[in-house]
Amino acid sequence: MIRLRSLGSGSSGNATLIEARGLRTRRLLVDCGLGPKVLAQRLARCGLDIGDLDAVFITHEHGDHIGQVHKIATVHKLPVWMSEGTWRAGGGADFAGLLRFCADGQRIDMGELEVHAFSVPHDAAEPLQLTCDDGAQRIGILTDLGHAPESVVQHLSSCQVLMLECNHDTELLTRSSYPEFLKRRIAGDRGHLSNEQAAQIAGMIQKGQLEQVVAAHLSRSNNRAALALSALERALGSSTELSVADAEMGTDWIDPA
Repeated sequence: MIRLRSLGSGSSGNATLIEARGLRTRRLLVDCGLGPKVLAQRLARCGLDIGDLDAVFITHEHGDHIGQVHKIATVHKLPVWMSEGTWRAGGGADFAGLLRFCADGQRIDMGELEVHAFSVPHDAAEPLQLTCDDGAQRIGILTDLGHAPESVVQHLSSCQVLMLECNHDTELLTRSSYPEFLKRRIAGDRGHLSNEQAAQIAGMIQKGQLEQVVAAHLSRSNNRAALALSALERALGSSTELSVADAEMGTDWIDPA
């Protein structure tokens, strides 16, 4: 059995827990933008602590994703997976033998949990996103990218659950007080997905087995949960269960059917 739980999703810090149960239970933390105290508090909500984690996967070097990983990993002796480009852009810190490099197309075998990394277009050095499966069901995480080429859609085509960036509503971003250069960066091909872009991606994946979509990484200033859900529902209809990952509360456990 595999399942997902967001511990927080947004510019204030990102962390997502993937759990697979078989003969043993494996837990992977995807991104580590929460400080040790906050991370411990949010893990405690689901009856866990940092010592229950098996490894960390970092998608890219932006602070809300990588910010706290060195402190947490070295204190708790957690292996950390990231691309070499992410490591270099993040400062090239010494992880005391805990660092593991991964790259586009690489498979990471964690026993009950298998991770598949793939590259995405984002304004970072070597960003990766991932799918995770237990041999029977698959979960995808897709955030922090400006558009989804066919290769990205193909990686997600067999997912039952997808955590999907719905960063901004185009009209709200256009009318916002953000400086023009920042608006262009967010809306660009290496920026972040709008609600409509996310809905289009989800609609393409639904041709497969997609059962649940979690809207993630919503902008506090330039989006609303209702707008993200409305866009997804127009693309997916009522057959796919929809939810939103909150910046502080994250989500409850989400299990494939």
